[in-house]
Amino acid sequence: MGKIKNPLEIAVAIVEDDVPAREILASWIRNADGFRCAGEFDDAETALARLPHEKPSVVLFDINLPGMNGIECVRRLKPRLPETQFVMITVYEDANHVFNALSAGASGYLLKQTRRNELIEALKDVHAGGSPMSSQIARKVVQNFYRNETQDAGGETIELSPREREVLELLARGYLYKEIAEQLKISVLTVNTYIRRIYEKLHVRSRAQAVAKYAHLPMGATH
Repeated sequence: MGKIKNPLEIAVAIVEDDVPAREILASWIRNADGFRCAGEFDDAETALARLPHEKPSVVLFDINLPGMNGIECVRRLKPRLPETQFVMITVYEDANHVFNALSAGASGYLLKQTRRNELIEALKDVHAGGSPMSSQIARKVVQNFYRNETQDAGGETIELSPREREVLELLARGYLYKEIAEQLKISVLTVNTYIRRIYEKLHVRSRAQAVAKYAHLPMGATH
């Protein structure tokens, strides 16, 4: 008989074509308290067909898959699995891959050399509403916040207040709303108000979209 599903456990699926890497990740998840492995897939096409039925809490997604790549698969899956959090785990750390993944609907971006404890903490973080990123990736994102304004796709200037930029920067670093409130010494209600204004100004509906849009325009020295 298979293991009985515990609704309190964080169900994590893995999409990774490298067999040894996939087996290691699956082993880490199975042996972590409060987690269960909700499926292992070696290509995007199989994941696209089966994950909507599995409805995992989190999916670890490799980018460089045979056939359809991981970013495109996440882009197609996110509308079908709006409650599922997607975390890219890859060797790529260039800005374009990061921002494309976030724009597609990913909530986190980790490098494959991430250690077991860090990965498990990242899965807990994203399940709680955070946006975990490897430190190298977070630095690349944050570097793009040190400017006074940006433009949207239509050329309209978008101006964020200094406080709004502070809130958005902390969002990019993966802070939870409560942690942002503590960091800035404001209430969670005030944080929610700032985030609502940020979303309205950037014409986005999620943390990942806000981070991707604001950090990506303009790219500047990250090209």
